[in-house]
Amino acid sequence: MKGAAPSDEPLDVVATEVAEAAGAVVSAWQHASRNVFPRLSSLQLDALLIVRRCPGINLTRLAEEAGTRSPAVSRLCDRLEAAGLLRRERPATNRREIELVLTVQGQELVEALSAGRRKLFREALSRMTPAERTALVTGLHAFSTASDDRSG
Repeated sequence: MKGAAPSDEPLDVVATEVAEAAGAVVSAWQHASRNVFPRLSSLQLDALLIVRRCPGINLTRLAEEAGTRSPAVSRLCDRLEAAGLLRRERPATNRREIELVLTVQGQELVEALSAGRRKLFREALSRMTPAERTALVTGLHAFSTASDDRSG
């Protein structure tokens, strides 16, 4: 079954251009992920990035943030813990809760991934004019805000 061809409406033309440009960003993002060790799935990397962004997050919230179900996240965390990248902790304030934190090895892996991604983006950005870089950042911020507003 073929997808619908984009229309000539201005918004559809821009949406097509953005989707194509985003493909280059996603490709660079994924390329940097291939250079980290140990090799992890995109969901495992996402989980580590979420835990770094939200230290002490619990399994339920991690599942929500990752867009998956709690049993799958629990197994994913089992694997990350076995690899020495993640640790489950019980906080002193609520012994029934389990918080997730990165280990030193997990932090190092996430930093290496982030550094690789920054390097790839820096290389591409160096081939753009300052005005193009400013326009890109302005557009990405606007897109991010509009994406965040999609629920309302």
